[in-house]
Amino acid sequence: MALTVAGSDSGAGAGLQADLKTFAALGVFGTCAVTAVTAQSTAAVLGVSPIDPGFVDLQIDAVLGDLPVAAVKTGMLASSATVAAVARRAAVGDLPNLVVDPVLVASTGRPLLDDDGPQTYLRRLLPHAAVATPNLREAALLTGVDITGVDAMAAAGRRLVDVGCRLVVVKGGHLPGGLSPDVVVDAAGAVTVLAAERIDSLNDHGTGCTLAAAVAAHLARGSAPLAAVERAKLYVRGAIAGAAGWRLGAGHGPLDHFGWGVAHTELTGS
Repeated sequence: MALTVAGSDSGAGAGLQADLKTFAALGVFGTCAVTAVTAQSTAAVLGVSPIDPGFVDLQIDAVLGDLPVAAVKTGMLASSATVAAVARRAAVGDLPNLVVDPVLVASTGRPLLDDDGPQTYLRRLLPHAAVATPNLREAALLTGVDITGVDAMAAAGRRLVDVGCRLVVVKGGHLPGGLSPDVVVDAAGAVTVLAAERIDSLNDHGTGCTLAAAVAAHLARGSAPLAAVERAKLYVRGAIAGAAGWRLGAGHGPLDHFGWGVAHTELTGS
């Protein structure tokens, strides 16, 4: 069983909708605590309405007080106050196998967190992360590293490990070129590069949410952190491939979480 603490995506391609679909696809019962409600489509985020941090905490209480959660994934937390509220739960050991996807900016460039958010992540939440999964822009904002390639990704990952993260995955999907490299840095500073050929598709909305949720699902099922990341990357690659031929919406469409478009059982890591 896994818990996602994340925002709702009305287009259902990202956010807690993507997380719950990912949990289900990987054989894990999913629960949720909603941090924000968004009005968004494949093309734009039209509005964000954050949930009161105290009510987010109450949702977490409701789930943890009744259900055997084995892993927790955070996505868009919407305010530094909510980041701090989640961090308080993590600090007392309430959030097992915590996967932190530090959602700071939408793919359109719209900020999804207030100005204090990055520092609150660094000081309060990331030190408790079993796995952190920033993309290039998030890693740069959190560390101040100018990221132009794999070496810089590794440098940013090491800085986040120094903060306290046990494993950091700096996602390289936005790097130019034919390969999509993710750089994994462990607590000892060792670097593993997971590279795969890029799939030509406009349907990539929710890839970051899906990767982090897949990592949490595999942790919940007992995988070691690096193995969970490797299996999650295979799952996301299969979900992108399955949706490559879809024509949904005017912008970047969703992934094929359930393998409707192409058989990819061998890519789930299950």
